[in-house]
Amino acid sequence: MARDLTQLELLTELEPVAEQNVNRHLSLAKEWHPHDYVPWDEGRNFAALGGQDWDPDQSKLSEVAKAAMITNLLTEDNLPSYHREIAENFSQDGAWGTWVGRWTAEENRHGIVMRDYLVVTRGVDPVALEQARMVHMTNGFASPAEVDAGFLHSVAYVTFQELATRVSHRNTGKVCDDVIADRMLQRIAADENLHMIFYRNMCGAALDLCPDQALEAIALIVENFQMPGAGMPNFRRNGVLMAKHGIYDLRQHLEEVVQPVLKKWDVFGRTDFTARGEQTRERLADFLDKLSKDVEKFEEQRDRMLAREAAKREKAFATVSG
Repeated sequence: MARDLTQLELLTELEPVAEQNVNRHLSLAKEWHPHDYVPWDEGRNFAALGGQDWDPDQSKLSEVAKAAMITNLLTEDNLPSYHREIAENFSQDGAWGTWVGRWTAEENRHGIVMRDYLVVTRGVDPVALEQARMVHMTNGFASPAEVDAGFLHSVAYVTFQELATRVSHRNTGKVCDDVIADRMLQRIAADENLHMIFYRNMCGAALDLCPDQALEAIALIVENFQMPGAGMPNFRRNGVLMAKHGIYDLRQHLEEVVQPVLKKWDVFGRTDFTARGEQTRERLADFLDKLSKDVEKFEEQRDRMLAREAAKREKAFATVSG
């Protein structure tokens, strides 16, 4: 039976692929500047500088848009934890080190521009936002208990996570009802897509190098996946709101994130697995079948919930009109 490759062996074998993909990324990445995406003329001082503090009436965002923007921003804010995770499981040397530094620098812009936008437009309570940031960043990011830290698990996780974040940002832009916010979030989503391609290519190369070992890491991530914002204040409440209104729900997770990536890697078509890999693939297929059924259950529950809420609004409107 073939032995598993060590972390060092994986990094050494895959470094030429990493170098190719770093160069590819740098050739495609577009320079942009956070200050160009913020409507500064809407800004004014808060009370500490003689102005007016935040009031809920000042926000032009719906409750759904607020929940999504806060969730997405706090997710981006936790960058130091993600940097630590990536740096520990990749390498500081050569192409790996170049990528870790570049990825961190690009990701940092996302939190900057979203925070500036929300503060300038008074879209959300800046005090509550800062308090939530302190809690979330103090807690940091940790992999699910079932997932061992390591290169293969990290590169599999960020492949799915970057794509999931791209979907969430794009759909958040649509519900903000503001062309500036939509443009800003499209710009962020474009970054996330390029990051996803780097990680997807690296994980695909690992799958070619050690099929059974890589597939086990991929399956474990798919089976235990959670967004990096899990654990932030109000994450469950905001996640439910986002799922109810189509920003990021179970069907999007399955059909726009998990299935396209697995298809790109040809997980269910490749013939280089041993009996060990075949067993893992069967387990993954069973999990995806269950997830597909869960999608249907969730949508039935969501439709009933939205119908009840619509009926309540109609009743309230009729009462006021009468």
